[in-house]
Amino acid sequence: MIQKQKKSNHSSIAGRINIIQPSATLTISAKAMELRAQGLDIISLSQGEPDFDTPKHIKKGAIQAINRGATKYTAVDGTPELKEAIINKFSKDNNLIYQPENILVSSGAKQTCYNLFQSILEEGTEAIIVSPYWVSYPDMVTLTGGTPIILRTTSQNNFKLSAVDLRSLLNDKTRVLMLNSPSNPTGFTYSKNQYQEIGEVLKDFPNVLIASDEIYEHIYWGKERYYSFADACPDLFNRTITINGLSKAYAMTGWRIGYCGGPKEIIQAMKKIQGQSTSNASSISQAASISALNGSLDYVVSMVREYKNRYHYLFNTLEKINGFKLQESSGAFYAFPEVLGAINRLNLSDDIEFSKYLLEKAQIAVIPGSAFGAPGHIRISFATSMELLEEAMDRLKRVVE
Repeated sequence: MIQKQKKSNHSSIAGRINIIQPSATLTISAKAMELRAQGLDIISLSQGEPDFDTPKHIKKGAIQAINRGATKYTAVDGTPELKEAIINKFSKDNNLIYQPENILVSSGAKQTCYNLFQSILEEGTEAIIVSPYWVSYPDMVTLTGGTPIILRTTSQNNFKLSAVDLRSLLNDKTRVLMLNSPSNPTGFTYSKNQYQEIGEVLKDFPNVLIASDEIYEHIYWGKERYYSFADACPDLFNRTITINGLSKAYAMTGWRIGYCGGPKEIIQAMKKIQGQSTSNASSISQAASISALNGSLDYVVSMVREYKNRYHYLFNTLEKINGFKLQESSGAFYAFPEVLGAINRLNLSDDIEFSKYLLEKAQIAVIPGSAFGAPGHIRISFATSMELLEEAMDRLKRVVE
């Protein structure tokens, strides 16, 4: 199913700001914290943030940087040492070969995406965004004056983009296709063959860039090897911007480090945008990131093992609840059940009212699927302890059944 965002006044920055909405994930997470502060026993399953602490060797790298006085400005696009670590990571993990001029370090992958859209979009251009999508993609596009084109997928095909639907959308106005795998909010991951089917279509549209958000790359437990888009489709390497960061896999959300690799001319344009906004990312966070990327993945593997255990508990519990439907996924730390049956049985209007119902009656905070372009669903984060997850599911079953 194909859907264009509602036409709006893009003629001014003020007009664009008036039509975008605050991040639903941040809004609901803030509401949960507010209710907790009032003394309510709220279990938040809303925030996309690991509950694990940053590994000790990463903290040590930051402390050493402070002690040696690495507290000054760095180059806008990142320190040479961090860029080298990123280049090595891309080569080792993704079979992607970059030079320093192909790398940009930003204050989180969110800023990376923002820089990209600001660099390549303007009024009269379009960005194709696959729904369900991370909540910020469409609004970031709108802020450029460009138009987000929403391509809806369904749970019947595991929320995957079809080559046929993609071809029907591509035109002379299309500037970029935004991909995200493993997906926030669904947890589904594209296979090599699925990427290659998409790539075959894109070969016929040489002016279209591919932005591949791979921030959940290491939080993956599928049977097949994980593939980066540019690795699966090497013919499109020079048109692909591969986006990643330290926040999710390394439990470094507060350190705010994202990065990308891509064509030199695109990276240089993004660097200009960043140079006139935040300038460089934190020097101490960059030093910590070098320790993360150059260090062992053993800690990450142990975290992913725990995420997998939580996911299977959550999946097995949710599929038995009357009015819930979901397909098994293989990455990130979210479940994304369809809850239309429960909504109808409780005589509620939609997933937004259902999420409010869970917050009020069960004191559980989840995100309504409408925020991700998928009405009738909710996103449940299992980036919390098994103990809290079990308590949350007991509460949910009591108020739903």
